[in-house]
Amino acid sequence: MLDDATVEKLAAEGSGRFEQMPPSFSAKKVKGRPAYELARKKQAVELKPVEVEIYDYKLREIEGSIARFVIECSSGTYIRSLAHEMGQKLGCGAHLAEITRTAVGEFSLEQAITLEELAEARQAGKFADCLIPLENLLPNFPRVNVLPVIEKRVRHGTKFNITLAQLQPGRVEPPPGATTQLDGGEPKPPRLRVFSQQDKLIAIAEAVVPRTYQPIVVFEALP
Repeated sequence: MLDDATVEKLAAEGSGRFEQMPPSFSAKKVKGRPAYELARKKQAVELKPVEVEIYDYKLREIEGSIARFVIECSSGTYIRSLAHEMGQKLGCGAHLAEITRTAVGEFSLEQAITLEELAEARQAGKFADCLIPLENLLPNFPRVNVLPVIEKRVRHGTKFNITLAQLQPGRVEPPPGATTQLDGGEPKPPRLRVFSQQDKLIAIAEAVVPRTYQPIVVFEALP
């Protein structure tokens, strides 16, 4: 019988930044091949630990031999490994039975729709209403609207300059169901969403020096 207090204590102690060893049956590349391919052939798999961070690790409920948790973590964290480690600490062994990803970055499960709903929207001619416009992505990045002469430079991947007066701050509050931790913090070097005068997203740019940016992703102009 699992003890709530003990499991809660172990989960709380699991929070923080640490190095985690990826499981052998993972997609981590070993000499260009996924580790799971080697593991299935019972070949030696040499993996290196990677740094991950657990922001929150809480016990939600215990039902018989099954414990359910809510975890907020950095990208690349293996939840299977956390389950295995929890079993080792409890001395009874454990494995991951199921997992539900509730949020990734700015997207959350609350914003999702089912395939059936998508099919119904298509039949009703409302498929486009289900799509998230490019202009709504990466809202935590600051943005700038540029004049046509600068837009031309941006579309050719050329560096461009902006003034502080042009810069508009990004959104700081998380979307429904997501958390401030899950957006991973501010990118380094800083990045910027570049919009045309018609409020169309044309590029994501990266700071080279203060107020000078280099386009790193340029979106094709729609007809």
